[in-house]
Amino acid sequence: MYRKFFKRLFDFIFSFCCLIVLALPMLIIAIAVRCDSKGPAFFKTERVGINGKPFKFYKFRSMRTDAPKDCAPMLLDSDAYITKLGSFLRKSSLDELPQLICILKGDMSLIGPRPSGFSEKELNELRRERGVDKLKPGLTGWAQVNGRDVTAADIEKKVSYDEEYAEKISFAFDVKIFFLTIKKVFVRDGIVEGKDVVKVMNVENGDARSHSVAEEGAQLTPEPTLNAYEIGEFVTASEEDEKQISKERNNESGFTDIEANMDDSVKADSKLIDMKESFDAERESENIAIGE
Repeated sequence: MYRKFFKRLFDFIFSFCCLIVLALPMLIIAIAVRCDSKGPAFFKTERVGINGKPFKFYKFRSMRTDAPKDCAPMLLDSDAYITKLGSFLRKSSLDELPQLICILKGDMSLIGPRPSGFSEKELNELRRERGVDKLKPGLTGWAQVNGRDVTAADIEKKVSYDEEYAEKISFAFDVKIFFLTIKKVFVRDGIVEGKDVVKVMNVENGDARSHSVAEEGAQLTPEPTLNAYEIGEFVTASEEDEKQISKERNNESGFTDIEANMDDSVKADSKLIDMKESFDAERESENIAIGE
């Protein structure tokens, strides 16, 4: 009942009231976009709608007019095309406000899977396989509050969230997603643009460390580690070294003692020789005296 009637009724009332209340702010944004860069205030293209049918999709223009018309952010270097004002609009999600017109017309719903471009063939095919294409695209959705552009970098995860929403769709669930969206917009959680999408995809593939090192222009050298065997060998080697040093010291000490003993012996022999020479000299002088 909710999905077939009340959801559409709520979408119509909500979008109509928001367009009235936000008319002036949207006019100011439109003028600012025109002044910021050459081109129209609105970006118009076709997106994949319910049952795969195309519909007119509106946003405030956040890129230059020479940017590819139907290309997802992760499929191009969007940093090269985003305008100064466009960067703010995208991060604050204000560029999405014109989609209230799509909701009022019935092409979109307030809550649902985010509309995809026709160039996102893998995403569209997976949505058809999971039955997600039977839902109207939404201004926000369960996948968005679980990572927005982060989940956009992982198609499988994104479609899994979309499929979960299709199974649990209810008024209470939509209200929960709506307030979570407001919270995420204010804290700017899960917002990834341009080259940062590549980092997210590398994180998903387990390559984040090598890429972050390359970007910093430095290479991390891991500190050497010793396993238990190497530690045991190291300790044993240290003990052997200490024993060898101690032995050498003992040997040096022994040689010193021998040298000291040899010096004492030499000194004693020299003293005896001196005494003998003195004694012989005295005897010779006595014999001379007797002879006279």
